[in-house]
Amino acid sequence: MRPSEVSKSLVALLPANRPVYVWGPPGCGKSSVVKQAADALKLPLIDLRATLLDPVDLRGLPKLSGETAAWCPPAFLPQAGSGILFLDELAQAVPMVQAACLQLVLDRKLGEYQLPDGWHVIAASNRSEDRAGTHRLISPLLNRFVHLDLEVSTDDWQQWAVAANVAAEVRAFLRFRPNLLFQFDPAANPRAFPTPRSWQFVSDVLNRSPAESVSAVVAGCVGDGAAAEFVGFWRLYRELPDVEVALAQPETTPVPREPAVLYALVGALVEVCRRDHAPLASFVKYATRLPDEFALLALRDALAIQPKMVSLPGVQQWIASARGKGLFLAA
Repeated sequence: MRPSEVSKSLVALLPANRPVYVWGPPGCGKSSVVKQAADALKLPLIDLRATLLDPVDLRGLPKLSGETAAWCPPAFLPQAGSGILFLDELAQAVPMVQAACLQLVLDRKLGEYQLPDGWHVIAASNRSEDRAGTHRLISPLLNRFVHLDLEVSTDDWQQWAVAANVAAEVRAFLRFRPNLLFQFDPAANPRAFPTPRSWQFVSDVLNRSPAESVSAVVAGCVGDGAAAEFVGFWRLYRELPDVEVALAQPETTPVPREPAVLYALVGALVEVCRRDHAPLASFVKYATRLPDEFALLALRDALAIQPKMVSLPGVQQWIASARGKGLFLAA
């Protein structure tokens, strides 16, 4: 399932008090999808990394009360209200921690501790075929969950990346080379490989790295092959036509025709829309002169940043013209 589909399913399943297990390969965005569902439901999220727990961590510690002992539950477990308890990396946890989680999921209690009625349980982990150090899950625990398989979607990632302010160079490159968003071969056991998570790392470090070190730093995030392609594109991106001139003279500035340049140009143009008092009318005039495929990409990403732009006459005219060509812009 695409991340957007998993997020919608979580929003539907959790109010029915159905625990959900999200499966997916490393770096595909499992944690982000759960957070999106929590935000959509306006619920707080407690993220417990099962691999960092011992069984006693969940049960708590005993204290003496007269001649009897009472267990004190840990403060990180919810005590009241409502929210989502997220058991991340559950399959990587040792079997004794899984057994402790079993009672928490099956009976909504652990020893004397009772999970409040308003709290929902979601678990997530890599799959056994990912060779990520997973343990076989206890069958009764598996049978308690609704299982959803998460796959990587370029379109969903691009929508998320615009909202998350991922570097324009990274977004533009992955428009140009979408197959490099995710490449993972568990048999190869690489140190670094392209995933949605590692491309976010590239975004975070790109402008903080010295120019002479960019190739090595990017390779440390996504591997040598993807880094070589990205750095070549990044150098092209830095030599783009002057975007400010294009927006100052949107009707006369030449439009490039090379696809790699156009992907890079779209990314640079969309970044202008983040500014206060951005020249939206000029952006629309220039963007709608691009070839239809690239005009669609530019307008779609810009509308995610500036939804009010849909009311501009130039946008409405382009939408009407594009529909006649079988292109559709979701506004």
